[in-house]
Amino acid sequence: MQIPVIVQTAGLLTLSNVFMTIAWYGHLKNLSSKTWWIAALISWSIALFEYLLQVPANRIGYTQYSLAQLKILQEALTLIVFVPFAMFYMGQPFKLDYVWAGLCLVGAVYFIFRN
Repeated sequence: MQIPVIVQTAGLLTLSNVFMTIAWYGHLKNLSSKTWWIAALISWSIALFEYLLQVPANRIGYTQYSLAQLKILQEALTLIVFVPFAMFYMGQPFKLDYVWAGLCLVGAVYFIFRN
């Protein structure tokens, strides 16, 4: 059974976004007492895993989708990953702005994927 390209692409991009979000923002909670360059080195090492998932995701996706479609998909998945990370890991309060931003991204996904 062949996994559809959109499922492969979205799955890999979602996992990639988990690593990206941790690399970009996790140091704010975990490494705040360390110098910036230590945080940067640790973040870069985490970001390596992001790239190991993102590059194949985009290569797989590009077999059926345009560059713009891949970018909008990635941005939508970023918000889906970021909001729970911000709320549950970083302890940020839920904001209605997350809903509005999500709706804007749903609109972007609609317009970029319509025929």
